[in-house]
Amino acid sequence: MRKNFMDRFIDSIEWVAAFFVGVVALNTFTAVFMRKFFAVTIPDYYNFGQFLLGILIFWGIAATSYRGTHITVDLVWANASPRYQRWIDIFATLVLLFVVSVQTYTLVDKVIDTKNSHIVTMDLGVPVWPFFLVSWIGDVSAVLLIAIRTYRLIFHPEDIHDAKIKTAE
Repeated sequence: MRKNFMDRFIDSIEWVAAFFVGVVALNTFTAVFMRKFFAVTIPDYYNFGQFLLGILIFWGIAATSYRGTHITVDLVWANASPRYQRWIDIFATLVLLFVVSVQTYTLVDKVIDTKNSHIVTMDLGVPVWPFFLVSWIGDVSAVLLIAIRTYRLIFHPEDIHDAKIKTAE
């Protein structure tokens, strides 16, 4: 099955999120391994871990926002008819789009502020703003994916491949 451009774009964002999971795990493993067996601490590993975790969170939001695989408690949705379930999904996705768009708008200010403040890490003096920028790009990706999800929910609901949810009975 050949995927269209939009599906390949969605998949690439999910792969970027998965890559950052691996980077965070590698950073943690390396730091613990070096400290345990060689009594060596990697300079700024804690700061890098914090920044990478922030990046992971924003890219994770992007990955889970489109698929609808995040944790939900949908007591009303589960008891609604399919028609009303679709309307609830559209409303909830529009609210999510608004919230994440505002978050993205405010985060770009934080990136610019951090760059202009010349904030660096303690040990190596690495500028902090590129980590914030990569986080912001993940947030922009979340907005794009939520917008795509909203469009598909309204105009092409057959293109949405949500996880199968067992409804209340």
